[in-house]
Amino acid sequence: MDKQTKTVKFSLDASNLPALTAKQEEELKILAAMPDEEIDFSDIPETTEAMWKNAVVGKFYRPIKKQVTVRIDADILAWLQSSGAGYQTRLNQLLREAMQQAA
Repeated sequence: MDKQTKTVKFSLDASNLPALTAKQEEELKILAAMPDEEIDFSDIPETTEAMWKNAVVGKFYRPIKKQVTVRIDADILAWLQSSGAGYQTRLNQLLREAMQQAA
């Protein structure tokens, strides 16, 4: 790699996007009116089963955590804490499994 190569970093504020040009507006109108059958996919490589075999649903999903106060029986809390650090994570996992089984 050439040591003279410089990396250019650009950030875009999604709440303050630049206005589209008249040409871009026209292109969007044409694309929106185009039926799906007329879309040219020839430059997109086909996917194979091998490409999807290691796919994981929700790999990057992280639920939003919310701090709450909950009253738990002392023996249940002692059981959770007996395994060491991370008892809150274990409690959350147990509740999630119960929720998914009930659904």
